[in-house]
Amino acid sequence: MEGSPIDIVIFAALAPMFGVLLFWFIQLLFIESQKFLLQKIRAKHKPLIRFTNYLGILFQTICHALGYTVTKSGISEFYISVNYGKVAPKKIKKGIFEWISNAFLFIGPFFIPAFLLLICIFFLVPNSFQIIVPENILNLKYTFGGQIIIFGTSLYEFTLKFLGFLGSIDLLHPGHFAFLILMIFLGLGMRPTYIGEKKPDKVNMIYDLKNIWLLIRHKPLYLIILFSIAYMFFYISLYLNQDWYVMIFILLGWISIISITSLFISHLIILLIKTTDEIPKYWKIMPYLMLPLSYILMRLFFYYFPIIFSKTISLIIMLISTTVVLYILLIYKSDKFKTIREMKLLKKKTQGGADEQQ
Repeated sequence: MEGSPIDIVIFAALAPMFGVLLFWFIQLLFIESQKFLLQKIRAKHKPLIRFTNYLGILFQTICHALGYTVTKSGISEFYISVNYGKVAPKKIKKGIFEWISNAFLFIGPFFIPAFLLLICIFFLVPNSFQIIVPENILNLKYTFGGQIIIFGTSLYEFTLKFLGFLGSIDLLHPGHFAFLILMIFLGLGMRPTYIGEKKPDKVNMIYDLKNIWLLIRHKPLYLIILFSIAYMFFYISLYLNQDWYVMIFILLGWISIISITSLFISHLIILLIKTTDEIPKYWKIMPYLMLPLSYILMRLFFYYFPIIFSKTISLIIMLISTTVVLYILLIYKSDKFKTIREMKLLKKKTQGGADEQQ
């Protein structure tokens, strides 16, 4: 095995940790962006805001309840509303048990709901869970560079297959359609928006990071123990020449990919809602009708004239036709674009009058 002893003993175990932290930070940025968009449509879509807030608090409360379950504290009270969620344990446990329960509360919502979708992918996308070890790094796979390459390559292969599935998803298949709905719910409720009826103090990415930092600073010994266990597991994997250690972080990376994709889809939905708000009266319904109508028509067409990639082509045409209809409505029905055109016409007339006077 090549590689410096310091690299193998100290730095190699950190590589997949840094990879997971990077993707988790990307999740935080997407969540902040989504909260900003939700603020923009809050005035006209309060029921949607309440629903997203409910989803976020639901995921958060369930994760907290799982923390009490894992620590065998039990659950004596479980309450959830649009603006508030609470879980009370049967047995109040301190020390490591309290620390684990709080970790489930603060970190769990980023990973646990998406893990359930990962289980669904296991059945929907065959051969998607693979640990890829390139042959050219076999002698370096337990170094920092080797571990990060294995982590990145495995995530890349999973992302290709996952996006390939989404790009050819059958919206007329109940299982596929249900999976897409779950992804939308996950994206909308990754974290509570905290912009329901009662808006408490500002809760954002800094707030999340602050809570996690307080969790670490409160009991730094537990984090040291956690790191020690991770390093011991890495050394065991190294001794047995297995990929068990990096596999755990690859699993977390797969979960992050699902979360980021869900957030991206929810961004598109919110942007569609925000854009249609500029269209007056019943015309704003047209883009929403175009989505299912164009897809069903294309699927009927390909049913009688089958070709390869028919599902993918149907999805592409659905998106293009909806975008075209939306663009046309924005130009001819939107007050915003009407004002712009009127200003341009007025500017031309003013310039024409000025030229005549000269």
